[in-house]
Amino acid sequence: MTLTPSTLTPIREPSARAGDAPVWRALLRAAQHVGDAFAGPQLADEAPDDARVSLHAICEMVRQAAFGETLENRELRASARAHRLLGELRRALLGELSSVTDRCDTGTVVRVLRAMDDVERIIEQDCTQRFTGRLTAPDGPTMVVEVAHDMRSPLASILFLVETLRNGQSGPLTQVQDRQLGLVYSAAFGLSSLANDVVELARGGERLLGGEPLPFSLVEIFNGVRDITLPIAVEKGLVVRLLPPEADWRMGCPAALHRVLLNLTTNALKFTSEGTVEVTGRQLSRTSVEFTVTDTGQGIPASVMEQLFDAFRSRGRRGTSRFSSAGLGLSMCKKLVRGMGGELFAESQERGGTRIAFTLDLPLAPRL
Repeated sequence: MTLTPSTLTPIREPSARAGDAPVWRALLRAAQHVGDAFAGPQLADEAPDDARVSLHAICEMVRQAAFGETLENRELRASARAHRLLGELRRALLGELSSVTDRCDTGTVVRVLRAMDDVERIIEQDCTQRFTGRLTAPDGPTMVVEVAHDMRSPLASILFLVETLRNGQSGPLTQVQDRQLGLVYSAAFGLSSLANDVVELARGGERLLGGEPLPFSLVEIFNGVRDITLPIAVEKGLVVRLLPPEADWRMGCPAALHRVLLNLTTNALKFTSEGTVEVTGRQLSRTSVEFTVTDTGQGIPASVMEQLFDAFRSRGRRGTSRFSSAGLGLSMCKKLVRGMGGELFAESQERGGTRIAFTLDLPLAPRL
């Protein structure tokens, strides 16, 4: 099937506007060019005929939108790459219009480009509906976990390469380069943690909690949190204070505790624009330790506090909150703290900072 003007639904041009015709002809030429490109070997992942059918549908929907008709085309909805095709079509159209500018009616050009924006919104809504349907299918959670697994390998490579560079194995770094690599590491580590949270939520957090309690150093846990979060704090001009308890060596789940403290500290830095973030471990008794992460940030709105530890919070109106509707990290923290025998608590005032705390029973251990 070759995409030509004769294969498309006839375009109803207003007879009173002589400048309309060059714009619509440019659109059809652009569609032809995109169809030819998708027939080439460099884009062989899309069957050429499927691409041309989708382009046919997109052009028809643009015509419908431009003339205020109802946007409806089932052929377009069958194309998984309609959004990509529309982007290619828009670029090709702008190229075609640049050669016929003197013959085009400006109002028609604007109307067609706005129509393409309307079509793009329809495509995005349809993609969202298909994706939602895929997630709610019986194998939906498995798909999400597989995506998270796929993210972890490239992120692990980025972390390894950054560590190699910062250790000077490829030559000395300037102070600025070291700071920039620290930010790259922190960002990649945050994405890696998010992927890990998805996987661990699916597993219930059992892997991080482990089996029997292990001896570990609280000072090492606190230093690990500092090393990862300090580049973020320096970049934002924030002060980070980490105050571990005096009695250092304990028995417990070091991987789970590190994940919780790191996640809470990273969140505090994210929502603090000036002031301090403080992480403390206060010894309440010989074995009981209270861990607290306090910040001087914007505080948490009451509407968010009610669902703070939910994996997926209900989304408010756009622009009403700077907090994400995905609370995967905090939900994971709550599961891990409960698994270690504690409970996570939060208190906050808008524009008055936030304090999140939990208490764990961590018996003393001999120093290794």
